[in-house]
Amino acid sequence: MGTQPPPTPRPPEGSSTPPSSSTPWDSPATCPSRRASAPSSRTPPPRAAAPRGRAALALGRLGARAWTEPIAGRLCEVTGLDHTAFVVALELMGDPAAVPHLLRWLAESGEPRVYDVHHALVRLTGRDPLLPEGARGAEYAAAVRAAWADGRTERAPVAVRDLVVESGTRARFSVDGGAGRIRVAYDPPSPGSTRPRWNRSLTFDGKPLYRVGSSCDTCELGLALLDWPDGEAARIADRMRGRLACLDRLDAALFTEWSPVLGELATGHYRALLLDLPLERVSDPARSWWYRRVAARAEADGDDSAYGDDSAYDDRPGDYWPGVAHFQLTAPVPGGRVPFTYGALLPSQPPQALDPATIARHTAAMAAGQRPAAVVLGWIDDRYVEARHEERWLVGAVLDGHHRLAAYAAAGVPARVLLIARVGAGGGPEGLAEVAAAYGHGD
Repeated sequence: MGTQPPPTPRPPEGSSTPPSSSTPWDSPATCPSRRASAPSSRTPPPRAAAPRGRAALALGRLGARAWTEPIAGRLCEVTGLDHTAFVVALELMGDPAAVPHLLRWLAESGEPRVYDVHHALVRLTGRDPLLPEGARGAEYAAAVRAAWADGRTERAPVAVRDLVVESGTRARFSVDGGAGRIRVAYDPPSPGSTRPRWNRSLTFDGKPLYRVGSSCDTCELGLALLDWPDGEAARIADRMRGRLACLDRLDAALFTEWSPVLGELATGHYRALLLDLPLERVSDPARSWWYRRVAARAEADGDDSAYGDDSAYDDRPGDYWPGVAHFQLTAPVPGGRVPFTYGALLPSQPPQALDPATIARHTAAMAAGQRPAAVVLGWIDDRYVEARHEERWLVGAVLDGHHRLAAYAAAGVPARVLLIARVGAGGGPEGLAEVAAAYGHGD
């Protein structure tokens, strides 16, 4: 391969619509099937990048930087999934030489779908500018172009701003230029994959903790444990503990004290909710909402099994299990627009490492009336599974308070939780408002 220039690209083999750009974490995609392991005969296969897009991805995986500028220079010649594949290839190469080409494409193309190029610029420069909350379509494209119009690529200092404490249980703030040490990010495409961007993972300092799956809104949500962070979650949690021993209201001083920690989050707009959540610890896959939702769908359809007569889908509980004992709401969130809103809080450290004596100490404190808080980084995930069933999830990763949550669950007492959740146009504000109305501390 060496430094030989690439051949002149052939015209695209069909066009595809690139992912939209307005979910809380990353862009949505169109779903080919319910589960990747068993594609449905009722759904057409996904459109794939053409051969030159797949070739670009292969060069990206090889880190063949001699091809950076030839690929970047042809961005204006490709569309759809080929365009996404070219941009993802440049991300994989990690070569700053692509940045001027990406900036030029934004300035000159007039293309309204700018998410991929914005994502690549963030990855390659480390600069992650804050965009307007809820921007989508033409507004989003204009905001992206404005953010990069001056050609500035150096990272600015992190700023936690626009803090509004709405009440003792609700606040909002924004993180501009966030470090992104804790975030949901796209996985590199695997060899032979049909989509340049598909699976995502919750990562700590770039190390995947849970696979989150795609943001396809007709797929069911599923999480899977991948690995434990290298102590980073615990170090971040240590910096938040001062006020958690007895947190009964939110105030501006709290967020000022925590601003260095909040700056570790990804750039974006956030809500903070102080909640009393009725939680249970679940270790049996058959008892988890990940599996029980299947029975709820079947009941709604009048089916005897999860998917009626579709024998390609068995419904073994382990198929839906995230791979680790965790906490979940004891019942779906009441009073919401969506028929079923489930809740699951997953650990960021091995549950078997919890100290029974510490759990007992917290249990005793709770019996004496204390309500220590746990801190959870979460989000709302909206799905329309199979284009038939509306489902909403409150998903969270526990940053601090594993022992406290275990004590609350064992005592049968609602758990005091400070939920920090990123929002976007693809989901969040409505679901978070419903969670706050149902479980807001003191509401």
